[in-house]
Amino acid sequence: MTIIQAIILAIVEGLTEFLPISSTAHMKFTNPIIGVSNTPFSEMFEIVIQLAAILAVVVVYYKKFFDFSRLNFYIKLVIAVIPALVFGALLKKHIDAALSNLYIIAVVMISGGVLFLFIDRAFKTPTIDDEKKVSNAAAFKIGCFQVLSILLPGLSRSAATILGGMSQKMTRKAAAEFSFFLAVPTMLAASAKSFWDVYKEHHEVLTKDNFSLLGIASVVTFVVAIIVIRFFIGFLQKHGFKVWGYYRIVVGLVMLLLIWRHII
Repeated sequence: MTIIQAIILAIVEGLTEFLPISSTAHMKFTNPIIGVSNTPFSEMFEIVIQLAAILAVVVVYYKKFFDFSRLNFYIKLVIAVIPALVFGALLKKHIDAALSNLYIIAVVMISGGVLFLFIDRAFKTPTIDDEKKVSNAAAFKIGCFQVLSILLPGLSRSAATILGGMSQKMTRKAAAEFSFFLAVPTMLAASAKSFWDVYKEHHEVLTKDNFSLLGIASVVTFVVAIIVIRFFIGFLQKHGFKVWGYYRIVVGLVMLLLIWRHII
C-alpha cells in the first residue's frame, strides 16, 4: 500500500463511517479500484483507522465522555454493545464470508437505500430528545439493531443504530448522537481484535513503514470524521433519510455494474 492509497482510504473512511451509507461497502469497493490488494495488513488497516474516527467522536463530545459523574451513560453503552460482541464472536465465519462477497454488499446497499426512501414516514412522533431519557432496555434494543449491520455488510452500522434509536421514540438528532456514542466501544473492540489477530498470525506485516501509513491515515481520518460529525446532525434534522436512500441506490447500482464488467 502506498501513501497515496492510504490517504484515499482514510478520506473514504472519515467521510462514510458516521453517515448511513456503509463505510464497509465504500472501503471494499475503493480498495480494488485504487489497486489495493486484499492482504492481512489491508484488512487490519481498514479496521484500525476507525480508531481515529472513534477519537473524533470523543473529541467532539468530550464533555459527555469525560463526565464521570454520569455512570448511567457508560452503563447504557456497555449494555448496547453486548449484542454486537456476542454475535460478532458467534458468527465470525459468516461475517468473513459476507465481507468477501462484493455482490452481497452491493445488493444490501441498494435494499437499504430503498428502505431509506420511506423510513421518515414511519417515525413521525418521537418523544425522546436526549440520551439521558433512554432506558437500559431501549439501549439494549438499539444494540440489537446494530447486529443487523454485522449480519448484512453494506447496511451501515450508523444506519442500523440510528434506526434502532428512532424505533425507541428518539428524535433523529438524539438517535444519531447515540449512534456516535455507541460507535466508540464497538469500533474499539473491533480494532483491538483485528490488531491482535494480525499480531498473532501475520506479525511480519507490522513494520515501521506500515505503522507510518497507519499514523498518516489516522490523522486524515480524524480530521475528516470531525467535519462529518459536525455536518451530519444538522443535515439529518433538516433533510431526513431520503437523500441518503437515493445515494445508496445509485452507488449500489454502480457497484453492480463494476462487478458485472469485471472491473472489480
